[in-house]
Amino acid sequence: MRKQYLDNIKTIAILLLFPYHTFMIWNNFGTKFYIWGGENDFLSSLIVLVSPWLMPVLFVIAGISARYSLAKRTTKEFIKERIWKLLLPFLSGLLFLVPFQTLYARKFFFDYHGGILENFKYFFTHFSDFNGYDGMFTLGHLWFLFYLFLISILTFPLLRKQVSKKWGSKINLISMILLFIPIFLVYPIGNFGGQSVGKYLLLYLIGYYLFQDSVVEKLISGKFFILLLFFVSEAILVVLYFKYRYYGDLLVNFVGWLGVLSCIILGRLFLNKENRITHYFKNASFSIYLLHQTILIFIGYYSLRFINHLILQIFIILCTSFLVTILFYEIFRRTPVIKRILGIH
Repeated sequence: MRKQYLDNIKTIAILLLFPYHTFMIWNNFGTKFYIWGGENDFLSSLIVLVSPWLMPVLFVIAGISARYSLAKRTTKEFIKERIWKLLLPFLSGLLFLVPFQTLYARKFFFDYHGGILENFKYFFTHFSDFNGYDGMFTLGHLWFLFYLFLISILTFPLLRKQVSKKWGSKINLISMILLFIPIFLVYPIGNFGGQSVGKYLLLYLIGYYLFQDSVVEKLISGKFFILLLFFVSEAILVVLYFKYRYYGDLLVNFVGWLGVLSCIILGRLFLNKENRITHYFKNASFSIYLLHQTILIFIGYYSLRFINHLILQIFIILCTSFLVTILFYEIFRRTPVIKRILGIH
């Protein structure tokens, strides 16, 4: 039976990327975004509110989904699915989407007036720290697809179609919470710009092996303790960042893991349902992820140029980027070739 709440958690996480990346335009993290409106402590603190758990919950759900996928697919079918759903959209996006983000970074910071083809050549021949904010080569937001494909292939020998149910009987609530410790310990492994291959690989495996129905029910039974612990630690993290710019790895990984557990709890309690809206976004969420940032940066560039009021800038970037992303999704899913290479459902 399909777990509707997992699809709905994934949808909400992806939709949160619209405010997340909009607020990044005003971040105070010391590294500017593709376009930048100056430092804003409040907006940066809102980013800190969701960043510890936003991508981790997507990797955990990916691991859970892999278990269901392997239960009904052969090895060959699973690998083929990973190629078509992850690798091909990643490569297509790297060719046709991400260079436009760096184009507007060069326009914004370096007053670039050259053409798209010249920028395309520059993108693939210049390298720095891979964040792309300087206009040079980057994976952009598509790092998630690359990491997920890489992790899917690396962990495949460890995965089995039938996962032992003994996991659920052996682990208790405290043990589940303490899993943040190994997550923290592997965080430095393959860490590129704060995105750790080691951490996300472990989260993927935890999703695959741990989150069985019996474990989720144990989380539900301890919901008040976990949710209280999460909200208190989340508040401490945000206050520490807002007042002192403190963002320690141990606390961040603790909050992030509690955030994942809390998302599973709240999703199972309140989001295990489907209607026309959730069904639409279940199919559209992957494409929204793929398209949203390039569109948001384009709209943000002109919003910063021609609008001076902060609230109005945020409103226009948020709303317009969402609507234009949906519009492009609707166009692309009706265009067979584009639909295929971008992995659109």
